[in-house]
Amino acid sequence: MTAELQKGQRLTLSRDTDVISIPFGKTVTLESGAEVEVMQARGTSISLAHAGRLYLLEGDQRDAVGLPAIPRPTLPADADDAALEAFVWEQLRTCYDPEIPVDIVELGLVYGCRINTLLTGERMVNIRMTLTAPGCGMGDVIAADARHKILGAPQLSKVHVEIVFDPPWSREMMSEEARLELGMF
Repeated sequence: MTAELQKGQRLTLSRDTDVISIPFGKTVTLESGAEVEVMQARGTSISLAHAGRLYLLEGDQRDAVGLPAIPRPTLPADADDAALEAFVWEQLRTCYDPEIPVDIVELGLVYGCRINTLLTGERMVNIRMTLTAPGCGMGDVIAADARHKILGAPQLSKVHVEIVFDPPWSREMMSEEARLELGMF
């Protein structure tokens, strides 16, 4: 949790605010004055509860709860595919399952990413990832969070996140740091 927020802390939105609904992954707007409760703050996102539902507040919307907004990251216009791929991995490391305090790369959920140039000249990112369990309902939220962060690079016009279950995820796929954080040895 970021130093400025504590789990259970109650906040009031200062303006209409776009958030990602959990577990559906759809962007919705919470109205100014809505009371929210902090569930988790990791990376650049904050998981919030409001009216019995959960939402993900992205870093560029943090000013709505009185914190400095974190601008969407970007790259120079002449960035090559290697720089774009490094950017994608960096952004994926800021994505968290709203219920787990470890990023999706360290959890071993991301199997790979590839940059493709389309016939139109646009560049597209294809990401293959899995979930901790086939019935996990967080896939849409994690995919929406990743898309939002990656599309901060103007060179990338599309992000396709494919959720696969082969090979199935296991705790051995987690980094040593993730296992330590979660107490899973």
